[in-house]
Parts: sequence; structure tokens; C-alpha cells
Amino acid sequence: MAEKLIINFNEYTKIVEKLAIQINKDYNPTVLVGIMRGAAPIIDILSRIFKIPTAYVVIQSYSGVTVEDQQGELIFARDMSAIAKNEDFKNILLVDDLSDTGLTLNKSIDWLNQYQPIKSHIKEIRTACLWKKKSSIFRPDYCPVLLDGDPWIVQPYEYYDEIDIEGLNKKHLK
Repeated sequence: MAEKLIINFNEYTKIVEKLAIQINKDYNPTVLVGIMRGAAPIIDILSRIFKIPTAYVVIQSYSGVTVEDQQGELIFARDMSAIAKNEDFKNILLVDDLSDTGLTLNKSIDWLNQYQPIKSHIKEIRTACLWKKKSSIFRPDYCPVLLDGDPWIVQPYEYYDEIDIEGLNKKHLK
């Protein structure tokens, strides 16, 4: 089993805040595009800080029974979900939770550049994530934690991958 890096909510929000500070130093994004599901909580916080619209790209990459299964083939949703206007996609900040292999971020940039409704509006795409694993081939533009290994990162909300509604009922109805 791979080494685990367990992150609590307090640590998580501090890392997101450090990411925001890094971004603010030299980039003025006009829209945040999150890679679902990992980027959802990050985008929520960043959109509140930067006061800019958001969009989401749903990509399935990990499949299997447990949260520690390996990355498989990337499957992109047909469309992006956005509260942004097409014109807002001038300076995109593409966000994911981590750069594991780098494949998801690389392919997402390609997908955005081909996505018909916005591709003519794009001037620049920069990338951001919270963690970059040592073996990742992709170097995000913004990343507050550069790991010197390749641990499995257990994020605070992953607890819910291991419990279902029946488990919650048992926990709370004791």
C-alpha cells in the first residue's frame, strides 16, 4: 500500500489560501474552471476570494471499488457546466486538486482549447492545484505544495467515499 498523506479541513483551507496568494501575485483570471470532483471545494473558496464566475468540467479518471484505485482512461463529459458567459473565458484558471500523473491537466487544456462555445474567446489558460506529486510530468503554474514523493493524499471529504446513507443513519441514530 502506498504511503498516505492525511489532510484535515484546517490544513486544507490553509493550502487553498496559499494558492490564492500565489495566483494573485501575477495572474488575473476572468473565470475559474474546476475539474470535477476534486476541484469543487477549491473552486468554491477561490470564487469567493476572487469574486469571479466559475465553470466545471466533469472528467472520470479513477474507477473501481475503493478510493485508492488507479487512474484509468479519461472520459470527458459532453459539455461544461458554467455560470460564466463565453466572453469570461479570456483568462482561464484551470483548477484540480492535485497533479498526480499530469495527464488530467494536460488533456483538460486540450479539451478546453477545442470546446466550441469558448475556444474563440480564450487568450490564456493557466493551471493550479494544491499538490504536485514527485512523479507528475505536469508542472502547474500555481501549486503551494510540491511533494518529494508520491503519497496517496487523503483529503478531508474522502471519508464520504467509504460510508453510505445507511452508515450515516447508524452513526447518528445510536
